[in-house]
This record gives sequence, C-alpha cells and structure tokens, in this order.
Amino acid sequence: MIQAIVSDFGGVLTLPLNEAFVRAHNELGIPVDALGRAMRHAEERDGERPIFRLERGQITESEFMETLQTSLEAVLGHAVDLDGYGERLMRELTPNEPLLEYFRGLRERGLRLAICTNNVREWQHRWRTPEIDALFELVVDSGFEGTRKPEPEIYEIVLQRLALPASECVFVDDVEINVEGAREVGMHAVHFRDTAQAVTEIDALVERPA
Repeated sequence: MIQAIVSDFGGVLTLPLNEAFVRAHNELGIPVDALGRAMRHAEERDGERPIFRLERGQITESEFMETLQTSLEAVLGHAVDLDGYGERLMRELTPNEPLLEYFRGLRERGLRLAICTNNVREWQHRWRTPEIDALFELVVDSGFEGTRKPEPEIYEIVLQRLALPASECVFVDDVEINVEGAREVGMHAVHFRDTAQAVTEIDALVERPA
C-alpha cells in the first residue's frame, strides 16, 4: 500500500526548468545552449560537471559561478556577466498550481508528502516557502546532504527519514535518470512529462490494491 509521494521540486512542482533557463538566459543576454557547452568544457577540464559538485554542497555558489563564467567565456569567446543568475532563475520557477492542488488532495486522503531535490544550498531560502513546508512534511535538499540524484544514497536518506520501505513510496521526477535511480532502490516511480499524465499514473499506484 502506498503511504507517501516523494516529489522533485524544479520542473515538477514548478513550470518546466528549460523554460525558466531560457527566460533567465534571455535576461542576461547569454544563449541558453551555451550553458550545456560550458558544462562540457568544465567537465573536460575537471573530470565532472561543476553543477554536480554544487548540488552536493561540495563547492559554494560563488565558486560555481566563477567556474561557469570562465567556461562560458571560453565557449562564447567574449566576457559575460552572471550577476544575479540564481535569483533570476529562481524567479522564473513559477509554481505548478494544478499539481500542488492535487497533492493537497492526496494529503487530505492521508498520503504523506515529501520533496527530494537536486538544488543549491544558497538558493533554498528563495524556494522553500512556508507554503512548501506546510504541505510537505519532509524536504531532502542535495545541497545539504552531500549526495544528489540519481546516487542511491539520497533516496535512502528520504526513506530513512520517512521511516518507510521503498515499496510504500512513489517517486516523481521530470528527469528520467533520477526516476531510474528511484526504481533501483525499490521505489515506485513516475516520470513526470506533464501534470495530467503524472496525476493519472500516481492515482493508478495509490489506488492499486495492496
């Protein structure tokens, strides 16, 4: 029997991440496709994409921005200004109100709700609102845990803090590799593509006979 729904934040509880990145990059005058090229440039130099270390809390936001700026300038061939990058991005992550309303209904039916997010320690105050804490009993933020999805340790942290077996939890994420990671530790999982599709799949799991 399903006892808890564990949701990603950006791109699930908010409107799509790619749209937020496009708008934020347009404000800064930096082509959004340059972001991927810059990440690959940094990975070739350092062995891992800097966003992964940032999301584990292994480097600070300022260290990440310095690395990103250097890599963007290398792939674009000119200077860039990343002032306010995180603030701009967070501002564009508008809430997915239909899904949040659906989750409120699940909670009224007795389901427990949690968030498991790959995120940035310094950005938490921008998105973790009183409304989020009122609806979700648990927030596991990679920036404070030293591990990120799809690494198995972060799913185990969620399960340990919920004190539930994996088989009694449904994990929802818009990134397929993160969904696969949840399945590998035994959780039911839904690959979020849009709200209607996700609601249908969650309902099927919640209502399935034990």
